[in-house]
Amino acid sequence: PLPGPQPSVSNSEGDLLFLLDSSGSVSFHEFSRVKEFMWDLVQPFTFGPRDVQTSIIHISTTPTMEFPFNRYLARGTLQQAIKDTRQLMGDTNTGKALSYAKEKLFSDEAGARPDVPKVLVWVTDGFSTDDISEPMQLLKDMGVTVFIVSTGRGNYLELSAAASQPPEKHLHFVDVDDLPIITKELRDAILDVIQANRLHAVDITSTSFRLTWPELLSQETGYYTLEYAPIDDPGRKRTQQVSGAHTSLTLSSLAPGTTYEVALIPESNVHYFAPQTTRVTTLAEEISPAQVLISESGPHSFHVSWAPTPASVAGYQLLYGPLPGNAVELLEVDGKRNSTVVENLAPNTTYLVTVTAIYKSGMEKSLSAKACTQEEGSKVRHLRFEDMGPNTLKASWDSADGKVLGYRVRCRRQTGPSSVLSVSPQIHSVLLTDLAAGTTNKVCVKPVYKNQAGKGLCRLVRMQPGELGRGDGSRGAV
Repeated sequence: PLPGPQPSVSNSEGDLLFLLDSSGSVSFHEFSRVKEFMWDLVQPFTFGPRDVQTSIIHISTTPTMEFPFNRYLARGTLQQAIKDTRQLMGDTNTGKALSYAKEKLFSDEAGARPDVPKVLVWVTDGFSTDDISEPMQLLKDMGVTVFIVSTGRGNYLELSAAASQPPEKHLHFVDVDDLPIITKELRDAILDVIQANRLHAVDITSTSFRLTWPELLSQETGYYTLEYAPIDDPGRKRTQQVSGAHTSLTLSSLAPGTTYEVALIPESNVHYFAPQTTRVTTLAEEISPAQVLISESGPHSFHVSWAPTPASVAGYQLLYGPLPGNAVELLEVDGKRNSTVVENLAPNTTYLVTVTAIYKSGMEKSLSAKACTQEEGSKVRHLRFEDMGPNTLKASWDSADGKVLGYRVRCRRQTGPSSVLSVSPQIHSVLLTDLAAGTTNKVCVKPVYKNQAGKGLCRLVRMQPGELGRGDGSRGAV
């Protein structure tokens, strides 16, 4: 079975390049299985400009880049891009592809980054039409870690010399249908290369981020000093200290959309460690309200809700007044709430509603919406009857105004028991049975609302002696 979703892996940074054999020597089945393997290998990683970036280069007659490192920085889009990768066929010119990979692994144009670990994963059926030894050695000399997965009968001596050392960690021979067996082992080996070995920020929000760093000290050998300040205001520098047992710290109460200069200073009584620095930019502040919704409108009230509700909002002010007009009322709502009910309104009236977020910084943001109250005492109209057979009439009516939840139909028979029927709001007729000839019966239809009582419409209908009452029969409105 293929591996299921893996726990997310963060605190890793590197450019990961797949060298994919796309030549005619690879079958469609093998190519498809290799694509599945590539995605299974990387899907737990966190992707981004300060995390993992991935690219694919096809081995064919001419090497081709499927997409640059910085194009797909989210799991969903990267997964789809790998799935959409198509085989090019052609010759297996691996040496050319390696020379092309050396160029792209260090190219700004390809989205590669300076000073991050470089990893090459070459999945091959073990066959190449040109020399690989020289371009592979150049890659390794430039600091690229090379992993090779051979799905064919490749020359062990040649491939072990091409892979990074030791070969038992960087070279795998496996049948293409058994690739899932090596996925975790290969991923862990890649993580050993790209696991961040320096000060690194993760879980970045508009007001906080978490710093992580390698284990340099211990509880007994020293402590860490962390200094951080906005780069445009160094005078606001703040300092925190944590014991040598720590490898992470969350900084909070930060300014949104601000770049911070952060320094980690290991204080050791055993060894000297150079300070590590990084720059982290908090996310832009989440602006509220971004939307205002009106619901559950009645003749004297409606429900107002808004989103989002950032923690940086101290409270909300809700102004409402009829249109046209200048009279307004004010409601104040706690910053943790995202809705309220506006009451004591006039029926059948349009109101302008404005929700204003009051931020803790003093900033304000407003958004308006129109709301209409329902007509008071909405009722059904035009109750009428139709002959449907012996002792049976069909009662039908026009729909009532407003958000009707349903209708209640009551029939008071002159002889026999009264009956009550409840129907859904889409139904505007019912059959009334067991109406004795020569009797006068009272039929009432009443709309049902959530926040108000609807007004019923009643009519009398008389059944003629020995025959059915008809729509123009003797009946009177009540």
